[in-house]
Amino acid sequence: MKESFHTSRIFNLGFVLVWTLILIGCTTATQPSLTIAVSKQSDAYVQWLQRNDSTVKTINLYPLGIDSALSILSECNGLLLTGGEDVYPGYYDQLADTSRCGEFDRYRDSLEMALIDFAVQHKIPILGICRGEQILNVTLGGSLVVDIPTDFDTTVIHQQEDYLHCFHPVTAVAGSVLMIMAGAESDSVTSNHHQAIDRLAGPLSIVAYASDSLPEAVSWKNPENMGFLFAVQWHPERMKPGRPYSDPIGLAFLAKAKAYHKK
Repeated sequence: MKESFHTSRIFNLGFVLVWTLILIGCTTATQPSLTIAVSKQSDAYVQWLQRNDSTVKTINLYPLGIDSALSILSECNGLLLTGGEDVYPGYYDQLADTSRCGEFDRYRDSLEMALIDFAVQHKIPILGICRGEQILNVTLGGSLVVDIPTDFDTTVIHQQEDYLHCFHPVTAVAGSVLMIMAGAESDSVTSNHHQAIDRLAGPLSIVAYASDSLPEAVSWKNPENMGFLFAVQWHPERMKPGRPYSDPIGLAFLAKAKAYHKK
């Protein structure tokens, strides 16, 4: 009898274990990991997102054709627009200033503009970083300062050769979405750009400035019935954990992506 009871117990435990594994598998199948589309991916951005949520998956859209990228974006929970080359000035009616710009990537411009239009239309959460803020402003109807050192009188160093150690203070607009998500009025941020927002796109609002009055962060002017959109001129992915203008931004973006995913 004892042997029969022992055998029956082992069987029951094994039965429970098998069904537990099946249920876990079903849960995983019905609740896939959060997936973020990245306009052009590098390790720093992926590590930053995963620092805030280790389960996040990313998809690099840059190697794809635009139609394929849009198809992938439609299955994702958020769009991250990353840093990189200058936006082609012909897109904001300053073609004569081409010679004062750095490198261009016309395919990337076209890709990101299409991604932005699609994400705005479908209310997919958007986060822009550095170039990501600039391409958002241009796509939505704004323009850029072509070259800060020659076009803007400032003592603030926004770019230097040792870009990992280029810092300057940024101050949030009182009551802005940045103050709400970061819980801080200001922070010293990592900077690496020679262009910036000039004419602000009509749908956007400036929510942070550098001390020289250059715009440093933007969001929707009227966010009602719009998807999440936030963009910064600095590089939160290069900042150390614990900085108010780094991880809280990533966490806010991922929270909006999770809310979008649940819908």
